[in-house]
Amino acid sequence: MRILAIDTATEACSVALWNDGTVNAHFELCPREHTQRILPMVQDILTTSGTSLTDINALAYGRGPGSFTGVRIGIGIAQGLALGAELPMIGVSTLMTMAQGAWRKNGATRVLAAIDARMGEVYWAEYQRDENGIWHGEGNRKPYSNPKSSMNECNSFPANG
Repeated sequence: MRILAIDTATEACSVALWNDGTVNAHFELCPREHTQRILPMVQDILTTSGTSLTDINALAYGRGPGSFTGVRIGIGIAQGLALGAELPMIGVSTLMTMAQGAWRKNGATRVLAAIDARMGEVYWAEYQRDENGIWHGEGNRKPYSNPKSSMNECNSFPANG
């Protein structure tokens, strides 16, 4: 199974290729340069791994929350690539990927993930990982100014911005 993943929802721009259990990834902090960086990053990942777009089984993309423009850039690029190569698309929560990253890095099983929504507000979600590795939780999709009520019981607080 080969899944190409792209995310432009935050100030970071990332591309990864899951290739039968092996991950090849490229990550850059490049505010306001997503449109210039994402396609060369996709090409680089595919070339480095010796894979072409026609070898991919699915295309995953960051569906947000995040930057209004960034999310749309990622979805538009993913849609164009998926339509051209006749690939199914998989939308992935930006906040849930942050929770997964906290588990991989620190072993966190309860996570409050947050992204700066600007103007003193945040997009946030609280997640709990079960014994099967499945994340459960709810977040506030619209910007919120006070997620403190959930902070006391979480063991990891990944944030962006």
